[in-house]
Amino acid sequence: MRSGIPEHGRIPKYYAVKARVSVLVEELGEGGLLPTERDLAEQYEVSRETVRQALRELLLEGRLRRSGRGTVVAGPKLEQPLSLASYTEGVRRQGRRPGRHLIGLERFPCPPELARGIGAEAGEPVWHLERVLLADDERVGLESTYLRVARAPRLDSDFQPDSSFYEYLRDRLGISFGDADEKLETVLATPREALLIGTPPALPMLLIHRFSRDQDGRPLERVRSLYRGDRFSFTTRLRPE
Repeated sequence: MRSGIPEHGRIPKYYAVKARVSVLVEELGEGGLLPTERDLAEQYEVSRETVRQALRELLLEGRLRRSGRGTVVAGPKLEQPLSLASYTEGVRRQGRRPGRHLIGLERFPCPPELARGIGAEAGEPVWHLERVLLADDERVGLESTYLRVARAPRLDSDFQPDSSFYEYLRDRLGISFGDADEKLETVLATPREALLIGTPPALPMLLIHRFSRDQDGRPLERVRSLYRGDRFSFTTRLRPE
């Protein structure tokens, strides 16, 4: 494959439409309103289903997005570093306004499968903090955090749910992060997750599992972060071992 064209040279009809729409996307610029599917089908002399397939791929790639006006050109993806920097810090560095919407904060007895990752005993009280991630009021992800109640006993009264959890740990509790193990994979959101984030269930998501330790090497938290694949990319710097 070279530039999306198979070696045999037969270009799928939808892909040819996608290439032409891509040029239009560049001309319109961020926020530009695309013509309707019917207008594009007439202009390119193809069926509406062919146009729909081309637009579907551009939507999944994050180059287009749906709005109340129709289909518009999306802005650049948010680049989140694969590091111990918080989501808040990563979004602010790109000139965007971070935010979070609280879904729930509850305490429950720690199940055995969670205990080891956060340094807890089975049955010990743990917190579960679940929030929708926002960037300039746009819903872009879903974050679940688990930690022992003993590490943050007043989390339900002292913590502002729309603020940075890492800043709370550092500034209010004097807890700094040491290191973490992190795994990144692609998944499809569950129906509940898609509803909370406001995306179609078929939209690919980037899922990050993180097990963090504090400055003394003790297990601290487990985080499950789900990011929209059409709005996020991740970066890291590689060094020789």
